[in-house]
Amino acid sequence: MKYASLLALILLVFSCKNETKKQSISEKEIEINIVKDSLIFSGEKHFKSIKQITFGGDNAEAYWSFDDKQIVFQSNNKNWRVNCDQMFLMNVGETFKDKIPPMVSTGKGRTTCSYFLPDNKHIIYASTHLGDEKCPDTPLRKNGKYIWPVYDTFDIFVADLEGNIVKQLTNEVGYDAEPTVSPKGDKIVFTSTRSGDLELYTMNLDGSDVKQITDELGYDGGAFFSPDGTKIIFRSSRPKTEQEIKEYKDLLAEGLVEPTDMELYICNADGSDLRQLTDLGNANWSPFFHPSGKKILFSSNFEAERGFPFNLYLIDIDGKNLERVTHSETFDAFPVFSNDGKYLAFSSNRNNGGGRDTNLFIAEWQD
Repeated sequence: MKYASLLALILLVFSCKNETKKQSISEKEIEINIVKDSLIFSGEKHFKSIKQITFGGDNAEAYWSFDDKQIVFQSNNKNWRVNCDQMFLMNVGETFKDKIPPMVSTGKGRTTCSYFLPDNKHIIYASTHLGDEKCPDTPLRKNGKYIWPVYDTFDIFVADLEGNIVKQLTNEVGYDAEPTVSPKGDKIVFTSTRSGDLELYTMNLDGSDVKQITDELGYDGGAFFSPDGTKIIFRSSRPKTEQEIKEYKDLLAEGLVEPTDMELYICNADGSDLRQLTDLGNANWSPFFHPSGKKILFSSNFEAERGFPFNLYLIDIDGKNLERVTHSETFDAFPVFSNDGKYLAFSSNRNNGGGRDTNLFIAEWQD
C-alpha cells in the first residue's frame, strides 16, 4: 500500500527502532544545513537542480510516461475538489501552485498507484469505485499500532488520458492493486490477496497470463521492474515468530496490515532467485532501480530514533555500498527515475512551511 494520504501520519506514528544493523553508511555523517533560498539540502550531491511541482495536500506516486513527456500522480488536495486520493496528469515542466491539473481517474472511490502504458496514451491504476463510489474509511491505528487498510474492493483498470476507463484488468475477490509496468512494455507486476495472502503477480498488459511470483507469508508490495525487465525489486513485511504470524494473519483478516517493519527483496521477473536485499530495521520501502540497473534507490527511517525522518538511500543490488542521498529532517520517499535517467521525481515534506503537506519535486540527477 502506498497511499499519499497517509504520508503525513507516518511521521507521527512510527516509533519502533531496530538497534541491530548489518549495513552501515559508506560515507561519514554530513552536518545537515538547509541551503538558503534552495530546495536542495546540504549533502544532497546527486541533485544538480530541483523544482517543486505541487503546493498543497498529499501528492505521491509520480510516474513518467515512456517518452518522459508526461507524469501521472495521485493527490488528495482538497483545493482540487477531491475527498481522497485521485489520479492527475501533468506535462513535464508544469507546476500547480495556482492551477488544477486534469483528473484522469473517475473521481469516485479511492484510487492508487497509476502507471503509464507503453503507448503513452493510456494508464493503469487501482480503484475502489466499483465497490462504493464514496471514499472508503481509512483506519490508521489499531491497538496503538499504525496500520494500512487493504481494501478488498480495489481492482486494476486501464484508462485513456481523458479519464475514460477502457478496460478492467482484474476481477478477483479481494485486493488487486499496486500495478507497475516493465520498461520492456510487456508485463505488469501487482499485489493481490487472491491466494489468501498479499503476494506478487505478473500479467500481460491485457490482463492475461496471470502468474504468482511470491508465495511466502507476509505483505509483498510496491514492486518495480529493472530497466531491462529481468528483475523485480519490492518491499515486504514478513512475520517470523508465532506471535508475529498471528498478528499478521489477524490483521489481514480484517483487511489491515502493519507497515512499520519492512525490508527490500529482489528476484528475477519470474520470481526465481529471490533474496533479501536489506536488513536495516524499521521501514525500508518505495524502492526503484537506478538507471544503471545496478543500484536501488529507496526510502527508509532506519537511522531514526523516533520513526522519522525518512530519507532516500542508494544500495547496490548485492546489498553493498549503502549511501544516504537526501538529508531531510522529515520525509522523502517515492523516488522514480525518468526513463532517460536524467531526472528523479519524488515526494517530500521540504518547503511546506512546517505543515504536513507532501509535495512532488523533480530533481536533475547527477552521479
